[in-house]
Amino acid sequence: MNQPAARTHPAAARNRGPILGVLRDRLPPSALVLEIASGSGEHAVWFSRALPTVTWQPTDLDAEALESIAAWRESECLPNVLPPLRLDASGDRWPVSRADAVVAINMVHISPWSATEGLIAGAERVLGADGLLFLYGPFREGGRHTGAGNEAFDADLQARNPLWGIRDLDEIAALAGQHGFGAPERVAMPANNLSVVFRRR
Repeated sequence: MNQPAARTHPAAARNRGPILGVLRDRLPPSALVLEIASGSGEHAVWFSRALPTVTWQPTDLDAEALESIAAWRESECLPNVLPPLRLDASGDRWPVSRADAVVAINMVHISPWSATEGLIAGAERVLGADGLLFLYGPFREGGRHTGAGNEAFDADLQARNPLWGIRDLDEIAALAGQHGFGAPERVAMPANNLSVVFRRR
């Protein structure tokens, strides 16, 4: 990859294999996946290559991220990766009206709570019955951190921005329940992260 606008994040290479294992078993074969906060775009192209019958719609709010996604897409030439769209998760209107799955990887802890509220409300708007909302990242459970590393990471996040921080899975599940989602499926992942899968009722 030599496109100058394309960015790389080491975490994307570390977590993409375990995340793919969860998604592969749960996505419909021909799903339209709406990824929120796609970041560099590395996940979009990697998952699309691994799941060739799935169509991937990357999005982000940040202009540099959108340039990086476009550069990865141009370099990889994958027919099932759509051009990136600008999307504000907290907005009342999204540029996509329907999807079979909404995916947000490492988003909810590096954004204000209003973005998580918007994410879940938006997922309710675009997903049909049994549509899938997939979240990945660190979470508190029962009000507690799941490891000392996560506790230190949470303190670092809040020092960088007091509106950021590791969210409690119970609070997210309660919010999701208010928007028509069932109880979460919790999948333990490496490095004290979780994959959390909600289904539209």
